[in-house]
This record gives sequence, C-alpha cells and structure tokens, in this order.
Amino acid sequence: MTAAEFSKLSHTIPLQPGIYKYFDENSEIIYVGKAKSLRKRVSSYFAKNHDNYKTRKLVENIHHIEFTIVNSEQDAFLLENALIKQFQPKYNINLKDDKTYPYMVIRHEHFPRVFLTRNVIRDGSEYLGPFTSVGRVRELLEVIRYNIPLRTCNLLLSPNNIQKGKFKVCLEYHLGNCKGPCEGLQTEDDYRENLSQVKNILKGNLSPVVNMFKEQMQEYAQNMKFEQAEIMRKKIDSLDAYQSKSTIVNTRVGNVDVFTILSEGDTAYVNYLRVLNGTISDTKTVTVEKQLEESDEEVLAYAIGYLRDTFKSLATEIIVPIEVEYPESSVNITIPKGGDKKKLLELSEKNVNYFKEELHRKKILHLEGKSDLERKKVLYQLQADLELPVLPEHIECFDNSNFQGSYPVSACVVFKDGVASKKDYRHFNVKTVVGINDFASMKEVVYRRYSRLLAEQEPLPQLVIIDGGKGQLGAAMESIRALDLIGSMTVVGLAKNEEEIFYPGDKDSLKLPYGSESLKLIRRVRDEVHRFGITFHRQKRSKGTFKNELESIKGIGENTATQLLKMFRSVNKIKGLTLEELVNEIGLAKGNLVYSHFHPTTVDTDNSDPTVS
Repeated sequence: MTAAEFSKLSHTIPLQPGIYKYFDENSEIIYVGKAKSLRKRVSSYFAKNHDNYKTRKLVENIHHIEFTIVNSEQDAFLLENALIKQFQPKYNINLKDDKTYPYMVIRHEHFPRVFLTRNVIRDGSEYLGPFTSVGRVRELLEVIRYNIPLRTCNLLLSPNNIQKGKFKVCLEYHLGNCKGPCEGLQTEDDYRENLSQVKNILKGNLSPVVNMFKEQMQEYAQNMKFEQAEIMRKKIDSLDAYQSKSTIVNTRVGNVDVFTILSEGDTAYVNYLRVLNGTISDTKTVTVEKQLEESDEEVLAYAIGYLRDTFKSLATEIIVPIEVEYPESSVNITIPKGGDKKKLLELSEKNVNYFKEELHRKKILHLEGKSDLERKKVLYQLQADLELPVLPEHIECFDNSNFQGSYPVSACVVFKDGVASKKDYRHFNVKTVVGINDFASMKEVVYRRYSRLLAEQEPLPQLVIIDGGKGQLGAAMESIRALDLIGSMTVVGLAKNEEEIFYPGDKDSLKLPYGSESLKLIRRVRDEVHRFGITFHRQKRSKGTFKNELESIKGIGENTATQLLKMFRSVNKIKGLTLEELVNEIGLAKGNLVYSHFHPTTVDTDNSDPTVS
C-alpha cells in the first residue's frame, strides 16, 4: 500500500483507541499494534520515510488494514498482547517461550484430589499456578501432604458409594495422612476446610495455616492430648523451615511483580520475579527478539503484559528499572531509588545477567575470544579422551541430508585450534549416487574432499568426525583406504542420538562424560555442520535450484508434484505406490508417467544423470 492509496482511506479510520492489524497480499497478519488514536498512529506509518529497513519493508508489504475500537488504552493493551500471542505476526516482537508450565489442580469431584499437572482441562477443576519450576511444585506438594490430610486414592467417593460401604480405609489413614472419607469418617465440609489451607500454602500465605495449627496445638495441650499437640508442633516447624528456605524480602513489601531488561542488539532478555507476601515465589527469564528496533520501554511493556497474563498475576504494584507505559489503572509502576524494592530490582538484574551468560554457555562451547592456553587445554583434553596420537588442532566433520526424500547433499565444517574456520567450510551436491543412499553419499564426499586436499597439497586434519554412526563411518573408511590415508588421520563416527563415538572396526562405542569439555567441543562441531547443511538447503530452495525429482519427469509439473507430496509426504512413499493409487490421485495419463518413471522395465545405470540441479 502506497501513501497515496492510504490517503484515500485514512479518513475512514476512527480517532478512538483500539488495535490495528496489517495484512499482506495473502491476507496474513504481518503486524498488530495498539493506539490511543487509531488514525494518528496508523497515519504515522505512511506520512514519513522510515530510517529502519524493517519498518520500510513492513509498510511496503501492507495490503489492507483492519482495526478494532475498544473502550480504553488498557483494553487495547490487553487485546494487542492476546493477538500477538495468537498470530505471532512477522514484524511483531517475538517472545520465545514455548514451554508448558506446571499447575497444581484441585480436581472437580467429591473430596477433591490435589496433584501436579501440565494439562489444563475445562472440566470444572480449579487450577492454581502456573509455576515456573516443577521442582518447586513438587516441594510444595510434599509440604502440603505432610501438613494437610488429603486423600491420594482414585476411588469414586460419591455419597451413594460411601453410604453403601463400598470402601475400606487404607494404610494412609492409619499413618494419619488421610482422615478416611471413603468410610464416611470425614465430612465434605471438613475436607473443604483442608483445601482452603492448601490454597493458602500454594499462594505463599502461610500465616493462616500456622495460626490454625497453633490453635489446635493449644487445644490439644489443654485437653491433655500431648501426642496430638506434638504432631501440630512438628507441622508448624516444617512450615517455618519451608518458609526460611525461600528468599524473604520483607513481609511489608506484600505482593509485587519485579521486571528487569537486558538488551543485546536485536535480542533482549527480561527477568520476572513474583513476590507473594514478601517472599519470592517464582522467577522466570525470557528471550525477546526485536523486529522493528523497538526500544527497551516497548519491549519491557510487552513482556510485562505477556508474563503477568501467563502467570495470572494479580499484584497491584510493578517494580521496573525504567519508565514504561502500562495502562492498567489499578496497577502502580514503581522505579525504586533504595530500600527493599531496590534490592529486589538488583536481584532481578543479577538473574537476567546470569540467564544471558548461562544461555550462551549451554548453547555452544565458545572458544572464540579465549586465550591460546585455554583453547589448547580443551584440545589436550580431547586428545586424551579419544586417545589420539597427535593434538587435534585441525578437525573436520561431515553430515548428509536430503530434501523431501530426494537429492542428497552433504556438508563439511572445519575447526582450527578449537575455533570454526568458516572460510574452509564446504558443501557438496552428491553426483554419483542415484536416489537416497547415505552410505554411498558419505563415501563420495569424503573421497572428493581428501583427494582434492592431496592434489592441492593442503594439510590434512588430525581428526575427522563422521556424523551418523557405524554405517556412515564404514563408508567413509572405504574412501580413506582408497586414498591410502590410513594412519594419516583419525576418523571416528558420532551416533546421532546417544552421542556415542565409534572407531573403525571396534564393536563397542566410547561415551565421553556428559559435561566434559571434550564432549562440548564435539557437540559444537556437530551442531555447526547441521546448521551449515540446513543453510545450504535453504539457499538452494530460495534460488529455485532445488528441483524435486517428480518435476524432472517429463509431463509432470510443479502443481502435480506438490499435490503428490502433500498427500504422500515424500518421494520415497510415492515410489512405492501402485499404478491404481497414482491414477486415483492424479489421473490416468500422469499416473502412468510417474509409475513408469519409478518402475522402468530396464534400468540403464550407465546412462543415468546423477547431477543435482
């Protein structure tokens, strides 16, 4: 949509607050935004030249606009967040959080059970949470089961079944962990009172539970029931011990949400601390991808809305390090200068910094930027673990892949001194293999790689990793033998799933310690060859050079090939179809063409064309 085209319809856009949706020519939502005045906000996109490249591309791709009027800025804010979460438009902030969170469910039934779940089902049950840590939920469950007598059985405790005496109390009753509702020894009203205490514990509000136990302890003591009084005292001690393990800020702080942000180029990290009754009950850090060079204020405002909605926060105060627009009138925004709230903000900042560093550390082993001594230390460790005759200063790794069951390609990455040497990376169109044959493909590319290095008198690697296990390793070794390179370098296979390392001819595999620096480096090399291979596929497809095998059949076009692949998912499955199945799907003439291609009466392998387009 051009500025001239927009000017013809700008007067139809209302001045009220609301949300606007931009659609491309395929009627897909590419951007959702909110505005105090829809007309002013939308007009700003077309009224000036934007410095940001992505913003210019967004405007160029706008085909038509839809808008929704709402009653207030708060409604616009909430609706915008909901639509971004639902549609994930291309040019909106992308908050990476595909995790499912644990809940504590109070089952909708007579004498409700309480247990952990990740599946929220609309069956009338009450779900408390979500929680950021399943470990914390299990700990809470243990605290609850120790202090509150609840049933754990799966019996259908309907009044009719209990009245008929269908059930007998189990060991849990005799241990004091259940009051025996199955035999009518506990009323539903009494059980519901226990559930109210469970809810208090889950919400971090332990005072009512402790006070109730203290009253019962005194009552037992006055009635000379000292054993029961001792049980109550132990329950009080257990709740005190649980609370002391939590980070207590100050009970006067009450219920607050704390957010901090750390930006790094087009990526931002946002940490959320949930404080209930002065105790930190949950913490969560998320990664946010900026799409239109959004400011920290914009990113933080979006993340606040997303996280408060996800974790069902009802806190009426939000602590942040910078000014943000948060239109919910009942919520106060605080930028503390000192005191307990400032300490909370600093703690959140520590968490977000730790998350960023830990993310980088876990993702890959970064040797870039480290000293020669540090890099050498990892290489010496790898040499010792793999029992290599020389230090693996030059490592190469191969991987095969294919697209929709045809046209195999391979990739080779090179690491020198523990660091990726991207100028030495190579990818291969497999030339001598007809169809999909990982072993033959590996044999070809290994031969091509090292015959060329020999011809050009280039140095050989000390370690070669074949991604794929024993079969691919055996195929690679055929080429190594043919080139008379046995003993010139160490070649190992890496099993894809178990991260086992195989040596040629050995029956048993080698497993490196899970957290060892050696295995981290091998993972880094393997992940890099996967990334490089996938990038090669994408480049081929974007240039239109990746032609499907079906389209190479004379008389079969792109539409027919697409129709078959959508129905049968891969070329390999299509090869196995009967003539009748093909005719039923694409008609007699085309069905015959496809069937004849895959089932010729004679196969002339010498005249086949193995070259990949």
